[in-house]
Amino acid sequence: MAKNTSLYFRIVEGRNLPAKDVSGTSDPYCIVKVDNEIVARTATVWKNLNPFWGEEYTLHLPMGFHTLTFYVMDEDTIGHDDVIGKISLSKEVIANQSKGLDNWLNLTRVDPDEEVQGEIHVALELHRDAQTTCLRCHIVEARDLAPRDITGTSDPFTRILYNNLSAETSIIKKTRFPHWDETLELCLDEAGEAESGSVTLEVWDWDMVGKNDFLGKVEIPMSCLHRTPLLQGWFRLLPLGNSEDDAGGKLGALRLKVRLAEERILPSLYYQPLIDLLVEAVISPTEVDDPTPLTLLEEVTTVESRQDIAMTLVKIFLGQGLVVPFLDYLNTREVHHTTDPNTLFRSNSLASKAMEQFMKAVGMIYLHEVLKPIINRIFEEKKYIELDPCKIDLNRCRRISFKGSVSEEEVRESSVGMLQTYLNSIMEAIVNSVSQCPLAMRVVFKQLHKRVEEQFPEPENEDVKYLAISGFFFLRFFAPAILTPKLFHLRDHHADTRTSRTLLLLAKALQSVGNLGLQLGHGKEQWMAPLHPIILCSVASIKDFLDKLIDVDHDSGCDVPQRAVFLPSVTRCCPTPKTPDWQARSSVPIQCVCAVERVDENAFQLQNVMQVITRDPEGQLHTMYLQCKNVNELNQWLSAIRKASIYNERMLPSFHPGAHRGNKWTCCLQSECSALGCSRTHSAVTLGDWSDPLDPDAEAQTIYKELLQGRDKLRKQYLETQETEAAAQEESAVKQRKPSDGVGTSVQGRNERLRAVASRLLDMVLDLERAHASFQHRESEEASSLILPS
Repeated sequence: MAKNTSLYFRIVEGRNLPAKDVSGTSDPYCIVKVDNEIVARTATVWKNLNPFWGEEYTLHLPMGFHTLTFYVMDEDTIGHDDVIGKISLSKEVIANQSKGLDNWLNLTRVDPDEEVQGEIHVALELHRDAQTTCLRCHIVEARDLAPRDITGTSDPFTRILYNNLSAETSIIKKTRFPHWDETLELCLDEAGEAESGSVTLEVWDWDMVGKNDFLGKVEIPMSCLHRTPLLQGWFRLLPLGNSEDDAGGKLGALRLKVRLAEERILPSLYYQPLIDLLVEAVISPTEVDDPTPLTLLEEVTTVESRQDIAMTLVKIFLGQGLVVPFLDYLNTREVHHTTDPNTLFRSNSLASKAMEQFMKAVGMIYLHEVLKPIINRIFEEKKYIELDPCKIDLNRCRRISFKGSVSEEEVRESSVGMLQTYLNSIMEAIVNSVSQCPLAMRVVFKQLHKRVEEQFPEPENEDVKYLAISGFFFLRFFAPAILTPKLFHLRDHHADTRTSRTLLLLAKALQSVGNLGLQLGHGKEQWMAPLHPIILCSVASIKDFLDKLIDVDHDSGCDVPQRAVFLPSVTRCCPTPKTPDWQARSSVPIQCVCAVERVDENAFQLQNVMQVITRDPEGQLHTMYLQCKNVNELNQWLSAIRKASIYNERMLPSFHPGAHRGNKWTCCLQSECSALGCSRTHSAVTLGDWSDPLDPDAEAQTIYKELLQGRDKLRKQYLETQETEAAAQEESAVKQRKPSDGVGTSVQGRNERLRAVASRLLDMVLDLERAHASFQHRESEEASSLILPS
């Protein structure tokens, strides 16, 4: 049974950050570390003490983790960036929040003695003879120590302490991966041997001038050594344990959303019945009102979990090749149960959320092709645009007229003209993109058009079939991408204040276009009126576009890609001793990959470098170094190649984070080029996104957990309650001695079908629950059998 740890976090915003620049402001961004490994970096928000980021990530960590840390930094053009503060969350703190953490948290000061990382490999043994008792400590090596020197390395040595005794290893210069292979001895008779107390191992960075820097410690209770005379292995280095100071909120705060999901994934055969049950509703036509497992699943999902469940279901049906009929099933039910066309798809129903996730899954490349050139132009031009009289700032706009200072009217006229130009470009790009739109999206929209037309055939509802499609296409896909292009990967950074306002006005205009101009003039923002003519003029072209969009063969959407692929761009390859010049390689066979890892900055004096280690047919290892644009691209590359090579044979357990230069490794200083790696690989640590290969077992486990949480609700609502009602109806009918009418029979029949579906679903949940319990019991027995008697 596989273990799967998923860590979701969203960096929402900051507030009341301190000013770090002479201008009285800061340029904040966040760095996220999991156990001291950088996994994400937000965009920089320039000149803002209350920044909004809204960036979210999902990290898959099969080996688990200890601490999640958020650092808020101030970016500087010259010199090193300033540290504003940090927030550290232990795995235990996150796990204790069953629904996840969503809160404002004060930033704490960064204490160098708490910024430790890495592990140390030691063997401790109590050696007794007739006269003395000695503690022998074989200090083998350490890995991934914190860099304390300006060169990005350290000069580490280790000290062992017990009571008033101590001993030290030699100093290894300029390395974060020292190899000592030294044995230290303490004569415990001098200190008084006892089972209380602890043996402490401290790792320090030696400095010629000033005091040494702390690199971490390990504490081993003496009682453990008495029970196990030889204790050896890798031990995680811990900080001194000073309490964190939040500075009374003086460093500001972050609003964070963090959720931890630790799952044990069963073998596929256990989930197949659940998958079959979910698929049954889609492949076996039933009456629209008939209950199915999908309808009951929607009833037990909470508002908070509905988006995750929608995303999971879309992935499951993508994997089954049934995502088009799945969406048609949900949309048909949604349309059928809507009586007022003005409320169609206006709620956050499972159908609405599933459509959103589906468009992101198959339509992101299309979105980029259509919008990216225009978004880039808006960012580059940085025009001052404003229509709201209350927000026009004459001091911020550029001089428009040579006759003197500009007036509000001139600003509005100029703004209207530029907005019309941008909006025309966006609309032209969209209406000419029919052939670029993925066939699966077109087929789904065609079916939606048909269902709405059947439900609302009246002449006065002629526009409803267009509004249903444009509501998803414009309001839930294109408009959000224009509003926040960074979150749709259209830009590497968030917009500045001026550009952000332009994007907001364009998004509002595009929403009006998506509503076919039906709500113009009814809102509070009457200052948008100068754009109303262009919006109304575009309605005919939008309807024509939507007609062309759905003019597609129904069977064309059957071959839906099971995932959308996004690969970041590599800027260049790095030189190696054998290749002194910059070079490019066109491809690397995935089946030859045996490790994909980060490279230390001091290896080439470059940031964001990764290495791909491959094995040729003769068994020789080859390393290719590549530099990415930023840490997020680096993580995307690492994640993408790890996912593609996850099932490769003979993956390496260790690697060198440095480079072999000057007849030695820059990381561990070993001279042999073929020396074993000094750091362990991270082949299973990946980022979760829509480019992930589908994992039906993990996705089915997510559905099972949701049903497990809603089991009591299902049982009470559909088994216990309806059994009571059925008994009452039967007793009433006997007393009156009248046969039940057709309506009663129909209701009774539907209730029986509800009970049958609920029973099947609950039986499935019970089977999976028993399977989990059986596997956990087996694991406990295997673990207990490995424990040696004391």
